[in-house]
Amino acid sequence: MLQRLKTYFIAGMLVVLPAVFSVYILFILFRFADGMLGRFINNYFFKKLGFYIPGLGLILSLLIIIIAGFITTHFFRTRAKTLDKLFSNIPFLKYIYPLLKQTLEFMFSDKSQAFKKAVLVEFPRKGIWSMGFVCADSFVEAKTKTGKELENIYVPFAPNPISGNVILVAKEDIIYLDISVKEATKLIVTAGIINPGQQPSQEQVKS
Repeated sequence: MLQRLKTYFIAGMLVVLPAVFSVYILFILFRFADGMLGRFINNYFFKKLGFYIPGLGLILSLLIIIIAGFITTHFFRTRAKTLDKLFSNIPFLKYIYPLLKQTLEFMFSDKSQAFKKAVLVEFPRKGIWSMGFVCADSFVEAKTKTGKELENIYVPFAPNPISGNVILVAKEDIIYLDISVKEATKLIVTAGIINPGQQPSQEQVKS
C-alpha cells in the first residue's frame, strides 16, 4: 500500500510540479516585463482616467524589442557587435552576458533547423555511441586527404546543447536514425532520462 502511494505521489509530482513552475515562471516574467514600463504609464492612466490597463507594459516592451531588432538588423548591425564587445568586457557581466546571448540565440534562431539528420557515431572512442546531428558534407580538403566521404557531425553536450564538438565522420561509420532532430534533442536536454518518442514509463517512475 505504501509503495503504491509512493508511486502515485511521484507520478503526481511529475505532472503537477512542471505545470506549477511553468505557470509561476510565466507569471514572474509577465510581472517583470509589465512592471518595466507599465508602472509609470499605468500610474498616469490611473490619475487621468481612473483605471489601469493590465499588460500594457508587456505590450510596450515587446514593441520596443521588435523595433530595436528591426533597427539593428537593417541599420546598426556593427553597433550591435560593439555593444556585445562592451558587455563582454565588464567584470561581472562578461560571465553572464555571453552565456545568456548564446542560449537565446539557440532558442530563437534557426540553428536547430540547420541540422539535417539525427545520427549515431562512435565518439569519443570505438564502442561508445553518441547522439549527433548532420550539419553538412565536409570540406573538400578533408575528403581528399582522408580518401573518404566525410560529413560534419555536431555532437552536443548534455544537458546544454549549445556547446558541443564538431567531428568529421566517414559516411560508412554513421548510423542514420529515423527520428526527427527535435525528438533526438529530448535525449540530450533531459540528460538521457527521456528517450526520443517516449514518455516516462511506470517502471521509471517507481524507480
